[in-house]
Amino acid sequence: MEFLDFELPVKEILEQIDKCKSIKNESDVDVTKTFNLLQKKLVDTKKDIYSNLSAWQRVQLSRHPNRPYALDYINNICGDTFLELHGDRNVKDDKAMIGGLGKIGDQSYMFIGTQKGYNTKTRQYRNFGMANPEGYRKALRLMRQAEKFNIPIVTLIDTPGAYPGMEAEERGQGEAIARNIYEMMNINVPIICIVIGEGASGGALGIGVGDKILMLENTWYSVISPESCSSILWRSWEHKELAAEALKLTAEDMLKNKLIDKIIEEPLGGAHYDPTQSYQSVKENIVYFTKKIKSLSSKKMIELRRKKFTKIGKFKG
Repeated sequence: MEFLDFELPVKEILEQIDKCKSIKNESDVDVTKTFNLLQKKLVDTKKDIYSNLSAWQRVQLSRHPNRPYALDYINNICGDTFLELHGDRNVKDDKAMIGGLGKIGDQSYMFIGTQKGYNTKTRQYRNFGMANPEGYRKALRLMRQAEKFNIPIVTLIDTPGAYPGMEAEERGQGEAIARNIYEMMNINVPIICIVIGEGASGGALGIGVGDKILMLENTWYSVISPESCSSILWRSWEHKELAAEALKLTAEDMLKNKLIDKIIEEPLGGAHYDPTQSYQSVKENIVYFTKKIKSLSSKKMIELRRKKFTKIGKFKG
């Protein structure tokens, strides 16, 4: 496992635990007492570090290379019932935007998400999780298909932003995202949006309009990344920590400002420490909120969804 700078004390204790295990296996020396002390020290150190994370440290955790991505959640939640669907029926299949049908129990869902890669080759293949216009049009096609067959929609958001290349702009990147926002306001099935990693700008909003917006504990959601914000304000990335605090982009800040509905707790240290627990937590929340939304009439559901977003940012004098 890779460790971030602020996690180095945890790494040191884990190395000591491994050394302790080696001594036990290679000799008859009783290391039980030392081992137990190190285990206790590990728990205490992790609690001390992860209960006092800054906004920038949470941004770093959201980008952790061992963190589960959209397909990890989908495959573990749906098992072998997931059937991936491809293409926008216009340009091509965008590998940064994945989608398809899957089941949780007897209930079918349309899963849509931005997908990152696990190594250099797959990161390039997935365009680092940055979708092109055809990705957003593919997502919209799948949403309309879900609406046609009365299937709830789940979107999993983890993107550094929509792809900003010239060819993306030529094919209508802004229009594609704006169209999705408009259409998602009116789609006549439950929509649950979950930020599982990075939630950057319009790239996230293009699949981020729903009845319930949830965020995992160590994720962020903002109009701009801390690095880009720092570059604009101070002409340097050096103030990214200050920018992260000022942007109020953490799950806690978002809930406090009533921009999301719930924070999904992660295992101590992040989702990558115990992915199985993270998959189960996400699954339980999907099932719970689907039942809650389905209890509403279609008219009431869309009315509440529209109100939810139109009141964001409204000034009350």
